[in-house]
Amino acid sequence: MNRLIRLRPLHAWILYLVLDVLCIGMGMGVPIVCIGFGLPVGWYMVQRLINEGVELRQMLHRVWWHAMASAAVTFVGMAILWGMTAPMLFDPAADLANFGIPMILYEPRASFIGWLVLMIFISPFLQFLMALFGAQWALLRCLKGQR
Repeated sequence: MNRLIRLRPLHAWILYLVLDVLCIGMGMGVPIVCIGFGLPVGWYMVQRLINEGVELRQMLHRVWWHAMASAAVTFVGMAILWGMTAPMLFDPAADLANFGIPMILYEPRASFIGWLVLMIFISPFLQFLMALFGAQWALLRCLKGQR
């Protein structure tokens, strides 16, 4: 694990990009695996910053920005993947009821809008929160070990 923590920042981001695309693919476009991937990403961020000797106040600030950047990667992926279906909202001949999404709002157009909002905006935000949770968890574990 020490070898993974000692990766250069550019190599770590390239590895993250590859793994995030793989997670999007494993979820078949639904970023549930990406949300779960936020937990080890948060843990990794804290371990890397502890290894660099960053003080706590600066660490919390950097963890927040790194979690935001990792969620932005998923946001871009989801915007590319699901954004191409947004023109179907303005097509009167589009069969939204049989598109394959769950009818969570019992009306095809409203359900489709809700699905796009969920996939493009809410899922990356949940990944951001999961990365922060993983980071806080790792930080508390490390602070507990220092007592």
